[in-house]
Amino acid sequence: MEAEELLVRVAGGDQKAFEDLYGLVNGPVYGLVRRIVRDRAQSEEVAQEVLLELWRSAARFDPVRGSALSWILTLTHRRAVDRVRSARAAGEREQREALRAGEPAFDQVAEEVEAALEREWVRRCLDRLTALQRQSVTLAYYDGYTYREVAERLKLPLGTVKTRMRDGLTRLRECLGGAA
Repeated sequence: MEAEELLVRVAGGDQKAFEDLYGLVNGPVYGLVRRIVRDRAQSEEVAQEVLLELWRSAARFDPVRGSALSWILTLTHRRAVDRVRSARAAGEREQREALRAGEPAFDQVAEEVEAALEREWVRRCLDRLTALQRQSVTLAYYDGYTYREVAERLKLPLGTVKTRMRDGLTRLRECLGGAA
């Protein structure tokens, strides 16, 4: 079933249609949020907010103005950018307050170094995956494709892609567990 049809059913309160829509768009929504927000926990939170907003505002979707996925990703982008702006504003307020109170300012250099180290650790863990697992995981989580879209791009059965993703994510989780 297409996202447009699912949104119409969700607007009517159909919970099963929402479950199907969730399964269809969760990957692209999380992937887009992750690229904008960067922080995993914040990204998960923003993605859940977007999906909740879909449930509440599905009736606002107008198929004349564009595809359902475009509408959903526009909502996602706006919510993610709002979160980044809000976090930036909060950080700036904290810095101003620290300067007024005579406290040392937040250590931006240390934060940037830590973020670079985390990115390197993820790269190393991705390198430990098989080429096929890495390709599937990258398409889904960094490029925002659904499992079905990954299967189409790689010209593989959906079940094969799901297995690769599960195995790849398990190996990533094990590898990244050492980073904590």
